[in-house]
Amino acid sequence: MHPGMAGHSKWANIKHRKGTQDKRRSKLFTRILKDVYIAAKNGGPAPESNPALRLAIQNGRGANIPKDRIEAAIKKASGKDAQNFDELSFEGYGLGGVGVFIEAATDNSNRTIANIRTIFTKGNGSLGTNGSLSFIFSQKGVFTIPKSQLEGKNMEEIEFQLIDGGAEEIEMLDEFLSVTTSFEDFGKMQRHLETIGIEAENASLQRIPSVYKTLSLPDAIKFLKMIEKFEEDEDISAVYHNLEITPELAQHLEQL
Repeated sequence: MHPGMAGHSKWANIKHRKGTQDKRRSKLFTRILKDVYIAAKNGGPAPESNPALRLAIQNGRGANIPKDRIEAAIKKASGKDAQNFDELSFEGYGLGGVGVFIEAATDNSNRTIANIRTIFTKGNGSLGTNGSLSFIFSQKGVFTIPKSQLEGKNMEEIEFQLIDGGAEEIEMLDEFLSVTTSFEDFGKMQRHLETIGIEAENASLQRIPSVYKTLSLPDAIKFLKMIEKFEEDEDISAVYHNLEITPELAQHLEQL
């Protein structure tokens, strides 16, 4: 197993169990409903002919978003007063030159840029030029499969089936199986999971770093506080970074 990927998943798993779960859940609802809205606005309200909408609805189901809220988002996107959202990405650096890649969906790009710049400045970081982190972060498909979907199944057989679907990394965590594919195999894995009767709780394209940076514990804590500020911003859909989650840092995060 690639140690960097383990670090990435470990951090995702720690966040999964945090006391701020309600706050994160509310942000997750907002983000997924925005995904549903944007997908319906761009590709039409019919999931069978709109793969992006189908994926957003699936993720909504996995997050237990009530069906009527998903339907309301689709209806709103089809109305004449539908808002336009720009999907933007930003790249920058935090303490110690740790890379930060931000994805946003906004109806006011000036507000979003100003907020992002402010958070970087307050966190002793800086907004960089797009493309400067392309050698660090590559887009990968990430599928989160709850363990309940795997009960009574032969795990060795499942692993072979996932490799057939294009899995590059398979990692068993406390509550779920994390499966990573190349960007190109994302759609293939979606279809493959349907074929083998497994439903992912969440499926998304994520920016996975190829190299990691280590900071001292105090600096790492300050850096992660900056990341939290980004995650709290309503316009920001996802934040990625290449901070190595050392055992010492993981232990500190577990105790929060």
